[in-house]
Amino acid sequence: MKSHFVSVQSRGTIALPATLRRRLHLDQPGAQGELVEGEDGRIELRPLVPVPADQAWFWTERWQAMEREVDDDVAAGRVTVVDGPDELFEHLDGAGTDRSTDA
Repeated sequence: MKSHFVSVQSRGTIALPATLRRRLHLDQPGAQGELVEGEDGRIELRPLVPVPADQAWFWTERWQAMEREVDDDVAAGRVTVVDGPDELFEHLDGAGTDRSTDA
Protein backbone atom coordinates (compact mmCIF):
# COMPACT_ATOMS: atom_id res chain seq x y z
CA MET A 1 0.00 0.00 0.00
CA LYS A 2 1.31 3.43 -0.94
CA SER A 3 0.72 6.54 1.13
CA HIS A 4 0.33 10.05 -0.25
CA PHE A 5 0.01 13.19 1.84
CA VAL A 6 -2.45 15.79 0.58
CA SER A 7 -3.70 19.13 1.85
CA VAL A 8 -7.34 20.06 2.12
CA GLN A 9 -7.95 23.58 0.83
CA SER A 10 -10.42 25.96 2.45
CA ARG A 11 -13.21 24.97 0.03
CA GLY A 12 -12.58 21.26 0.61
CA THR A 13 -10.51 20.75 -2.53
CA ILE A 14 -7.86 18.04 -2.45
CA ALA A 15 -5.16 17.88 -5.13
CA LEU A 16 -4.07 14.31 -5.87
CA PRO A 17 -0.47 13.71 -6.95
CA ALA A 18 -0.13 13.60 -10.76
CA THR A 19 1.36 10.09 -10.77
CA LEU A 20 -1.60 8.78 -8.77
CA ARG A 21 -4.12 10.53 -11.04
CA ARG A 22 -2.49 9.02 -14.14
CA ARG A 23 -2.23 5.49 -12.68
CA LEU A 24 -5.89 5.49 -11.61
CA HIS A 25 -7.06 7.19 -14.83
CA LEU A 26 -8.35 10.14 -12.85
CA ASP A 27 -6.64 12.46 -15.33
CA GLN A 28 -9.25 11.63 -18.00
CA PRO A 29 -12.02 14.12 -18.88
CA GLY A 30 -15.08 13.48 -16.72
CA ALA A 31 -13.20 11.20 -14.32
CA GLN A 32 -14.95 10.75 -11.00
CA GLY A 33 -14.28 9.12 -7.68
CA GLU A 34 -16.40 7.75 -4.88
CA LEU A 35 -15.47 8.91 -1.40
CA VAL A 36 -16.32 6.33 1.26
CA GLU A 37 -16.21 7.05 4.98
CA GLY A 38 -15.72 3.93 7.05
CA GLU A 39 -17.09 3.22 10.51
CA ASP A 40 -13.55 3.57 11.84
CA GLY A 41 -13.15 7.08 10.39
CA ARG A 42 -11.02 6.01 7.44
CA ILE A 43 -11.66 7.81 4.18
CA GLU A 44 -11.29 5.83 0.99
CA LEU A 45 -11.28 7.28 -2.53
CA ARG A 46 -12.37 4.80 -5.18
CA PRO A 47 -11.83 5.83 -8.80
CA LEU A 48 -14.83 5.49 -11.08
CA VAL A 49 -14.53 5.07 -14.81
CA PRO A 50 -17.01 7.32 -16.61
CA VAL A 51 -19.54 5.56 -18.83
CA PRO A 52 -19.50 6.70 -22.46
CA ALA A 53 -22.80 8.33 -23.44
CA ASP A 54 -23.52 5.69 -26.09
CA GLN A 55 -23.32 2.95 -23.42
CA ALA A 56 -25.33 4.66 -20.68
CA TRP A 57 -28.49 2.69 -21.60
CA PHE A 58 -26.85 -0.50 -20.32
CA TRP A 59 -26.53 0.96 -16.82
CA THR A 60 -30.13 2.15 -16.49
CA GLU A 61 -32.13 0.50 -13.70
CA ARG A 62 -34.55 -1.00 -16.27
CA TRP A 63 -31.78 -2.66 -18.27
CA GLN A 64 -29.97 -3.89 -15.17
CA ALA A 65 -33.24 -5.44 -13.93
CA MET A 66 -33.49 -7.32 -17.24
CA GLU A 67 -29.85 -8.44 -16.89
CA ARG A 68 -30.62 -9.82 -13.41
CA GLU A 69 -33.66 -11.65 -14.81
CA VAL A 70 -31.50 -13.28 -17.48
CA ASP A 71 -28.89 -14.23 -14.89
CA ASP A 72 -31.63 -15.92 -12.84
CA ASP A 73 -32.86 -17.81 -15.93
CA VAL A 74 -29.36 -19.02 -16.75
CA ALA A 75 -28.73 -20.08 -13.13
CA ALA A 76 -32.02 -22.02 -13.14
CA GLY A 77 -31.17 -23.77 -16.40
CA ARG A 78 -33.92 -22.06 -18.41
CA VAL A 79 -31.73 -21.78 -21.51
CA THR A 80 -31.40 -23.50 -24.85
CA VAL A 81 -28.01 -23.97 -26.46
CA VAL A 82 -27.99 -24.21 -30.25
CA ASP A 83 -25.27 -25.03 -32.74
CA GLY A 84 -25.31 -22.23 -35.29
CA PRO A 85 -27.84 -19.87 -36.80
CA ASP A 86 -29.84 -22.53 -38.64
CA GLU A 87 -30.56 -24.42 -35.44
CA LEU A 88 -31.39 -21.13 -33.74
CA PHE A 89 -33.97 -20.28 -36.39
CA GLU A 90 -35.47 -23.75 -36.15
CA HIS A 91 -35.76 -23.37 -32.41
CA LEU A 92 -37.33 -19.92 -32.72
CA ASP A 93 -39.76 -21.05 -35.41
CA GLY A 94 -40.71 -24.04 -33.30
CA ALA A 95 -41.01 -26.08 -36.51
CA GLY A 96 -38.08 -28.37 -35.83
CA THR A 97 -37.46 -28.82 -39.56
CA ASP A 98 -34.00 -29.13 -41.01
CA ARG A 99 -33.07 -25.97 -42.92
CA SER A 100 -29.82 -27.36 -44.29
CA THR A 101 -29.66 -28.28 -47.93
CA ASP A 102 -27.51 -30.97 -49.45
CA ALA A 103 -25.69 -29.83 -52.57
